[in-house]
Amino acid sequence: RGEWMQYTGSRRGKEASASSSELRSDEEYSWIPWFCSLKGNEFFCEVEDSYVQDTFNLTGLDSMIPYYDNALDLILDIESRDDMLSDDQQEMLENDAETLFGLIHARFILTNRGLQRMLVKYREKQFGVCPNVLCRDQPVLPMGLSDQLNEESVKLYCPKCDDIYEPQKSRHEHIDGAFFGKTFPHLFFLTYPELKPKPLNEKYVPKVFGYKVNKDAFKKSLEAQEKAMKEKTKAKLLRR
Repeated sequence: RGEWMQYTGSRRGKEASASSSELRSDEEYSWIPWFCSLKGNEFFCEVEDSYVQDTFNLTGLDSMIPYYDNALDLILDIESRDDMLSDDQQEMLENDAETLFGLIHARFILTNRGLQRMLVKYREKQFGVCPNVLCRDQPVLPMGLSDQLNEESVKLYCPKCDDIYEPQKSRHEHIDGAFFGKTFPHLFFLTYPELKPKPLNEKYVPKVFGYKVNKDAFKKSLEAQEKAMKEKTKAKLLRR
């Protein structure tokens, strides 16, 4: 909420000294760059205004967002009558704008332009690296386990071990996985196959004093422990 007030305050200050056309041309005060620059939103790329303005790209989203028209105006920096809203309605509008942008983002990153923007982030390791030590800092990509809202938070896909992980930073835990979707990372590597690393063939092998632990060792150890506990309990009962 505080970040939102800072954004609106910056816009109003700019409006006092510049025309609306100058405001819209100044990216420093545009909603999309502002939103993507917030701490915790590093996974998002900036969706082009022209993509958002094309109603074909937004087909079906109006039924999912209560304040759809106002939220879309906010994303595109179009003046609306949101000053007539109550504080609760204003907060709902802000949430709707973030959700709407996220859903638009999920579609945009499947386009050539969107893939190119995510490519830059991938090469710079802005999404992080695989936590699997054997992957040796392999860059990862964000993805969702579902394309539906409010089902799963964003996950990270490693193309080397072909597995998924939770984001390592807590500030990314609130991001809905639907803002990236299930298709994105796999389409990414189909588009840029030269970036797909060779599968991880190396596997960690547990050893005790230099000897490989037998796969049944833990099971046998547990069985021996349970047997010892039963015998101990039985001995206590006999002493009574």
